[in-house]
Amino acid sequence: MSSVYDFSARDIDGSPRSLAEWRGRTLLIVNVASKCGFTPQYLGLETLWQDQRDRGLVVLGFPCDQFGHQEPGDEAEIKAFCSTQYDVTFPMFAKVEVNGKHADPLYQWLKSEGKGILGSEAIKWNFTKFLVDKDGQVVKRYASTDTPEKIGKDTLTLLGG
Repeated sequence: MSSVYDFSARDIDGSPRSLAEWRGRTLLIVNVASKCGFTPQYLGLETLWQDQRDRGLVVLGFPCDQFGHQEPGDEAEIKAFCSTQYDVTFPMFAKVEVNGKHADPLYQWLKSEGKGILGSEAIKWNFTKFLVDKDGQVVKRYASTDTPEKIGKDTLTLLGG
């Protein structure tokens, strides 16, 4: 696979979606969880999406239950939580694994293209973020502690100011 646009995933409602749908846009791809200390970042992610989507930014949320069983619900529960607690309107996907032998192919690719500290590929926790440019290439990987507000400066730069 040569770009993020070569991948597809099931959305939160179970429908297949090709990431090519967002060809030419800047993407921020995040593994999310509803019961994590970083869960309040949903608010910042939604604000970033609202503020920059008309300029070409798309935030994509991928729920994951691999870290401390912090995303125990099914897709319907996750969708309800996100909409009622954080008014999330950015695209959300079905629950995935991001590490291990059952890691989603998209995440296998993201990790190989955007390595972490000291060249590590493994995702360490919820709310790890990958910034992808309009050509579908990983530009930067962010830790869970990197807030959407901080990342917004980088997304604006990629969007042309």
